[in-house]
Amino acid sequence: MNNPLFHPLTLMRGPELKNRLLLAPLTNQQSHDDGTASEADFDWIKSCARNGYSMVMSCAANVQANGKAFKGQLGIWNDEQLPGLTRMADIIRQHGGVSSVQLHHGGMRAGFNLPGYAVGPSANAAYSSRGLTQAEVGQLRDDFIAAALRAQRAGFDGAEVHAAFGWILSQFLSYSLNQRHDSYGGSVENRARLIFEIIDGIRAACRPDFQIGLRISLERYGMRFEDILYVAQRALQEGKIDYLDLAPWDISKVMEEGEFAGQRAIDVFARLPRGKVRLGASGKIMSSAKAREVLDAGLDFVMIGRAAILQNDFPQQVRQHADYVTPPLPVSAAYLAQQGLSPDFINYMRNWDGFVAD
Repeated sequence: MNNPLFHPLTLMRGPELKNRLLLAPLTNQQSHDDGTASEADFDWIKSCARNGYSMVMSCAANVQANGKAFKGQLGIWNDEQLPGLTRMADIIRQHGGVSSVQLHHGGMRAGFNLPGYAVGPSANAAYSSRGLTQAEVGQLRDDFIAAALRAQRAGFDGAEVHAAFGWILSQFLSYSLNQRHDSYGGSVENRARLIFEIIDGIRAACRPDFQIGLRISLERYGMRFEDILYVAQRALQEGKIDYLDLAPWDISKVMEEGEFAGQRAIDVFARLPRGKVRLGASGKIMSSAKAREVLDAGLDFVMIGRAAILQNDFPQQVRQHADYVTPPLPVSAAYLAQQGLSPDFINYMRNWDGFVAD
């Protein structure tokens, strides 16, 4: 096939991807209160897996009970959650997809229903959170690693370390949120230390062909582009991850200041030496043309998020129509139900401005 979006993609470890369209991790708030997967989770995963994504990634799954950032979040912090995770992995495999779990902890932003419950790199009055002790940072690292092992036991091909969007690992990386004075604070090397300890730990603990991804974002929560670039360069150079997942809000984002002013962020990352590590991006990719634009920039794969919600067979539409564009927003709740969203998932999408019509 001439369309490069449907060329296979090998990763350094684990199974090959049948195309370049991957399902992004999508928050849906439909798991049980104890973090176990629900029938709605299974139905959604099945809908995505059978519609042609080469990799199907779970929603963000929290690695500690105190990392839960929103109601109905999937958990991967204890073995009671293992049967549901196993069923999810089985569904993806049965429909020909490579499977992954996104490993997550909400950090200081996880106190949505229990004030004083949240933790982060430092105390933060705005979030009513306290700073972790150094021993607790070590436990957090170990629990990320234990969650990856649990994903492996469940039959997943890999896991993605979520260091984006102001959750706990990006809180540690943040120059403003991280006010620590130990080996996890201060210099960018120290602020990034936890990310790389987790990656190193997963690589050492899991089987050799277990795939590891890393997701990073560029905006808000005290993110400095230079710090993000440091993490990306180091992760690509060390080669312990199999893919780097860039998550700008928009793939067309142009840097407004600094050394890279006037350049698209994805172009800056595309120029980094990456050896055999694969590089992809998400961000307002709502058409065949936008998906191709990511590959044209020199990246290896495309993460599909909102488009997967708006059109459950997005890969098939892209394969068949070079000019395909997802339906315009807003859409009705009835339409989203037809696309396979549960009532809880639809209610969550109501939080997105202009997404669900009243």
